[in-house]
Amino acid sequence: MSEFMAYLLVPLAVGIVAVILILGLVNLARGGSPQQSQKLMRLRVLFQFIAIIIIMLTILVMNR
Repeated sequence: MSEFMAYLLVPLAVGIVAVILILGLVNLARGGSPQQSQKLMRLRVLFQFIAIIIIMLTILVMNR
């Protein structure tokens, strides 16, 4: 279980956060809708929170 979390879930969660961040920055740089940029940044914060929880659970599982 810990290997699944460490090698699949953690990189997936971090990758999702990175993709959302890039989408938000591209939208902002292209002069897109400010509401869309704000929505993407809020979504990024939510997924960062989820990624941190996954990382902490992975650490907890690996230490047992």
